[in-house]
Amino acid sequence: MTIGGFVPLSLCDYPGRVAAVLFTVGCPFKCPWCHNGHLLFPDASAPTLSEAEVWDALTARKGKIGGVVVSGGEPTLQPDLPDFLARLKAAGFAVKLDTNGAHPEILERLFAGNLLDFVAMDIKAPWAKYPLLTGLTDCPVDRIQASVALIAQSGVAHQFRTTRVDPLLDAADYEAILRQIPPGSPHVWQTFRPEYSLDPALRGGNA
Repeated sequence: MTIGGFVPLSLCDYPGRVAAVLFTVGCPFKCPWCHNGHLLFPDASAPTLSEAEVWDALTARKGKIGGVVVSGGEPTLQPDLPDFLARLKAAGFAVKLDTNGAHPEILERLFAGNLLDFVAMDIKAPWAKYPLLTGLTDCPVDRIQASVALIAQSGVAHQFRTTRVDPLLDAADYEAILRQIPPGSPHVWQTFRPEYSLDPALRGGNA
């Protein structure tokens, strides 16, 4: 696992649980509004944490945290993600995965292995606007749709979430996004933080 950040204790990242959060490095998307831009591009010169450091921190907090959130970047890019999550489960931690849904085949493997207790997936835009919101002209929307269906049908606690990027989306877009959420699946809106945007042009404000 290539880990670019670690929060030892969070009250807001895992619904209903006190959790630690780790951030993996690398992402297939280049969303212009991303506020974790430092995690997108694997770089030998970028600071990372060793798995040993993270495990020492988690072990020290056993009994104080009820879960671990694996976020990013995009965690499903990590080839050893299933083994890492299995180790978390064996240690007694509930596991939450944050994902953009670009790799449904990995999600399917994780569900089959009972390695997930909660999944949060970003629905970034109406399907037609995904290239704009992800920075990819060839954005694999069909794969993202497949991940939505997998998560909704998994039986695992989950939520879909959307950041309200008002410079790029409007009221009609938000209504379209809600129509993309499977019936019965929770959805939450998130606040856009323009000051951290990957695209400098978006850093001037949320309008």
